[in-house]
Amino acid sequence: MGVNSLEVRSLTKLIGKKKIVDDVSFSIKKGEIFGLLGPNGAGKTTIIRMIVSLIKRTDGEVRVNGHNLDGQFKKAMSEIGAIVENPEFYKYMSGYKNLKHYANMAIKEVSDERIMEVARLVKLEDAINQKVKTYSLGMRQRLGVAQALLHNPSLLILDEPTNGLDPQGIREFRDYLRTLANEGISVLVSSHLLAEMQLMCDRFAIIEKGKLIHISSMKETMEEDEKTEVIFEVSSSKKAIDVLREEVADTDIKILADDQFSVHIEKATISTINKLLISKDIDVYGISRVAISLEDRFLEITNKEVRESEGVMQ
Repeated sequence: MGVNSLEVRSLTKLIGKKKIVDDVSFSIKKGEIFGLLGPNGAGKTTIIRMIVSLIKRTDGEVRVNGHNLDGQFKKAMSEIGAIVENPEFYKYMSGYKNLKHYANMAIKEVSDERIMEVARLVKLEDAINQKVKTYSLGMRQRLGVAQALLHNPSLLILDEPTNGLDPQGIREFRDYLRTLANEGISVLVSSHLLAEMQLMCDRFAIIEKGKLIHISSMKETMEEDEKTEVIFEVSSSKKAIDVLREEVADTDIKILADDQFSVHIEKATISTINKLLISKDIDVYGISRVAISLEDRFLEITNKEVRESEGVMQ
């Protein structure tokens, strides 16, 4: 087992007597894209600011590539590249000169070859000598990632990185992050855009009112239900439903149209129902599974947390 790129243990932040972050723990593996999900004000940015030491922790421990932030601060921070707010650059200078400026301030020596390497990595090599004022928002975001990668960190931390990007820009940015992960760089990304996080992340944690209420892989979460909703397009939905109610027990059925109905069933039952309808002279024109979204899962998880907390209070 290798060392995790990031270990966060019992992270806590008090402001006065109010807990902004409450005993949060998670880890990120090498080459993994890990998401912090939650509504605005949930505590995501506070967690990130504590990890990168922009604000002090009230309690808890942070380790980056095995280096404790308390005892080995310089080593730990040298492993991190971060964009916590929208990256700011000198607009009258070229992308290259901006990166050169940051390289001159880096703890580690950054060569001109490394500057061009990261420019290629974020696909800005053709525009690197243009002035930043000519860049689109998406290009500036990529330049920000390039700046964060200059010193060759093992962990990239991004807070709401797709804010303001158009759909094409978001897709491109998502592809860049996957390229970085394939190169072995770990990525911690926070967002409230659930649809994007579903496509972007390997694993995720849900933060609600400063508490971590759920953590799992994206694949596990999206496949948790044994049953799935399936839509059948048939010659007569009324006849089909009459057949199913008579011959298939415990079936949750909804009429959608004269020629469509939906049913909540296990995957293995789909072919059984198809054969049954055909045997009863009901034509089947189409079968489609309704994919559950991360938003659906998010609401399930957060609503369950609310119910459980209300039960404890009672």
